[in-house]
Amino acid sequence: MAQSSTADAGRSSAPVAPSEQYNYAIVKKFAIMSIVWGVLGMGVGVYIASQLAFPFLNFDIAQISFGRFRPVHTTLVIFGFGGNALFATSYYVVQRTCQTRLFGSRLAEFTFWGWNLAVFLGAITYMMGFTQGREYAEFTWQIDILITVVWVAYFLVYLMTLLRRTQPHIYVANWFFMAFILATALLHIFNNLAVPVSLFSLESYALFSGVQDAMTQWWYGHNAVGFFLTAAFLGMMYYFVPKQAGRPIYSYRLSIVHFWALVFLYMWVGAHHLHWTALPDWVTTLSATFSILLLLPSWGGMINGVMTLSGAWDKLRTDPIMLFMITSLSFYGMATFEGPMMSLKSVNALSHYTDWTVGHVHSGALGWVAMITFGSLYHLIPRLWDTQLYSIRMVYVHFFLATIGIVLYITAMWVAGIGQGLMLRAFDEFGNLSYTFIETVVFLHQPYVVRALGGGLFLAGMLLMAFNIYKTVMPVYRAQKAAEAQVAGGTEASARA
Repeated sequence: MAQSSTADAGRSSAPVAPSEQYNYAIVKKFAIMSIVWGVLGMGVGVYIASQLAFPFLNFDIAQISFGRFRPVHTTLVIFGFGGNALFATSYYVVQRTCQTRLFGSRLAEFTFWGWNLAVFLGAITYMMGFTQGREYAEFTWQIDILITVVWVAYFLVYLMTLLRRTQPHIYVANWFFMAFILATALLHIFNNLAVPVSLFSLESYALFSGVQDAMTQWWYGHNAVGFFLTAAFLGMMYYFVPKQAGRPIYSYRLSIVHFWALVFLYMWVGAHHLHWTALPDWVTTLSATFSILLLLPSWGGMINGVMTLSGAWDKLRTDPIMLFMITSLSFYGMATFEGPMMSLKSVNALSHYTDWTVGHVHSGALGWVAMITFGSLYHLIPRLWDTQLYSIRMVYVHFFLATIGIVLYITAMWVAGIGQGLMLRAFDEFGNLSYTFIETVVFLHQPYVVRALGGGLFLAGMLLMAFNIYKTVMPVYRAQKAAEAQVAGGTEASARA
């Protein structure tokens, strides 16, 4: 794995600081915005979870009702928190492993402003009531075009940096990041093919209709999970876990097998979201088959990450950042076992359209995606600012708040979802439904309260992280500003003299 290097010997024999050799400024911006969107997005998530338990929290205000605020939550946490973390870590990793400066500083700067503008505009338009109504793809068509332009710029920056590498070897993390960039582009373009109502209207009609539209949406929806929320964060894992552990990856050969099996199998599994619908049986059966096969590369990647700690298991007692990373891999393994199981038609008949699905999604989103992101940012940020974390104790507290919060959340959703499924399938001796729909809603109240509590604990950990990072970064920032002012003052005095 790449370490910091010196400048080209032909130009100079003097060592160059990594902050000068590499473009860390853009990485810093994305890292900070990831935390900002994380606080906002998780805050909205806790609020809408509380609304489901206590509906009066809608306050009869349309803009903050569950229907409008829910896509705000998903967009801010997936594309704001997760997206910015991926930009930050991918730009950092590609520079460090290729030992070359990021290509196109202005183009990279454009990706920062363009991406965050899209996330901001998305949140505002959802609250105004404008949405495509497509899961994880609610952006209006104008914002979709902006995202496409940003993504092309991202692809160019990343590809050209790889082509400029001084190392003959392309480290495996870059394979996952590149697959994520290419697959997300493909998914985004085809799922968002639409005809605008007019040039200045925010509304549009999807190019597909009926069952074709549903199949296209869930081909996108599951692969957004597969490539944006899995492959990309595996790229993060393959760099930061070995770095934090101070050990090489357990098996490089396994990482290559993991990569090729994952990218081949994931593309075919989206239709398992459409069991018991108008989609042909052979399509959903095929998707369930590929879902089961997907268990093998997923667990191979999990084992590869966890076993990287071989010979350094003591770090779990002394390093809270390592705790985040290994726990995230444990949740990755659990979520990638649960997903294939839920794709089986017999299980899906019980789980589909229930809160079990919500629990499964958050097992992956909070347990895997957020936890590996927290660990990676805790590793990354002190190195970007060349300092030490303000408080390691706060990292420990954050870890336990997050872990307890996740366990409460997914346990509550398992109870809610399985309870819903059983109640809606129960019949009395006369063949009538044993429970009315409203009785299932009443049953959900207590699990929803526990879910909101779990989310609140997770949010508390996120707020603690934001404070810890603020206290880490600000002294360095103030010192830099003071030094710049001193240099400027000295220059001004010299000019007057």
